[in-house]
Amino acid sequence: MDYNKNEIESSVFRRLVAHLQENTDVQNIDLMDLAGFCRNCLGKWYKEAAEESGIEMDYDDAREIIYGMPYPEWKDKYQK
Repeated sequence: MDYNKNEIESSVFRRLVAHLQENTDVQNIDLMDLAGFCRNCLGKWYKEAAEESGIEMDYDDAREIIYGMPYPEWKDKYQK
């Protein structure tokens, strides 16, 4: 097989993030119980990956990328 694995993985990641942003009724605790990770985990992994690439990133900035808005705003709007 000849394909660009990074390009495919990037596309899948973007689709996952978009899916989580669209499905705000799915709570982080539900994700943790079912999948063993949540939006905050994705934010931490995003920050770590950025830093591994030499990009300095704040955890809150990484979470904003995952949530599509600042975390406190998402929490006020959607956390049950």
